[in-house]
Amino acid sequence: MEFIVATHNYKKLNEISRILKPLGIKALTDAELGIKLSEVEETGQTFEQNAAIKAHAACRQTGLPAIADDSGLEVDALGNAPGVHSARYAGENATDSDRILKLLAEMAHVPEHERTARFVSAICCVFPNGDVVTARGECAGRIGYEPIGSKGFGYDPIFIVPQGRSYAELSDSEKDVISHRGNALRLFAVKLQRYLDQQKGE
Repeated sequence: MEFIVATHNYKKLNEISRILKPLGIKALTDAELGIKLSEVEETGQTFEQNAAIKAHAACRQTGLPAIADDSGLEVDALGNAPGVHSARYAGENATDSDRILKLLAEMAHVPEHERTARFVSAICCVFPNGDVVTARGECAGRIGYEPIGSKGFGYDPIFIVPQGRSYAELSDSEKDVISHRGNALRLFAVKLQRYLDQQKGE
């Protein structure tokens, strides 16, 4: 099956494609379709709402089933910030480094036992007939004191998983097994298969 993935974040796209490929799902980009997906304003108050906004818009524009992910980092000591504002935490044109530095500055005086956090991923798939399949995944960890590792993107270098390494130190295969997006996509795959089986039976 072919799906349009509603993102211009190609690192995220690669992660989604890598996890969905064994399930027989081909994740297409707007570039592969020779179009450019319209930018949508992410006005939702939750990851689920923002994922739905993006998926509905991509499905309307392309006529294809559309998958969107909205994800971010929730830090307990910061009242679950940056949350849905993770990508814009340090301003609209900030880099990953800018966002990491801002977060570390705000966590400077937070003791080890209070540095708990989680990555969250909400997946939404919208079909042209209006049907929707959703899933949510999380990965618990803590915020480190400095960036470690060169892999991944976003806040990965300061997110320490229970294995004692940062997301940015994990190989793709290691990260996929435990990551919030991996957990969300595996659950999504189960729910999607159930939906497709129901469609065949009708």
